[in-house]
Amino acid sequence: MNKPAPALVSPELEATLAAVESQLASLGESLRANDSVAIDHHATELHRALARAVDHFARAARSGAVPPPLRERLKLAGGLVASQRESLARATAALDRAMDVLMPRDRAASVYSAGGAGNALRGGTVQA
Repeated sequence: MNKPAPALVSPELEATLAAVESQLASLGESLRANDSVAIDHHATELHRALARAVDHFARAARSGAVPPPLRERLKLAGGLVASQRESLARATAALDRAMDVLMPRDRAASVYSAGGAGNALRGGTVQA
């Protein structure tokens, strides 16, 4: 009985995935260091590496040649991306709350309120 040969790890897939993992690690370090310039740089590079990885893995998947160890590493990388995205969302929300405390918005001057159109549009005409 002939068993199918295990899928060989493609050097191209390995290099593509290693680039994603490297950029994830670099972005994580930049986030921990609060280095906004490095965060921007590594986020951009991660985006590029992910785009290349999606392309390479999609082509490999069409031919059925994605080995299970690479699939697992790709899943782990996806989990790290989601984790970093969540971390950034929390940091952004905290920053927004701090900005609201430090620089409250002038609610009376807003055009819209919780009830819809603000005072500027009620009972009068709008002039342009």
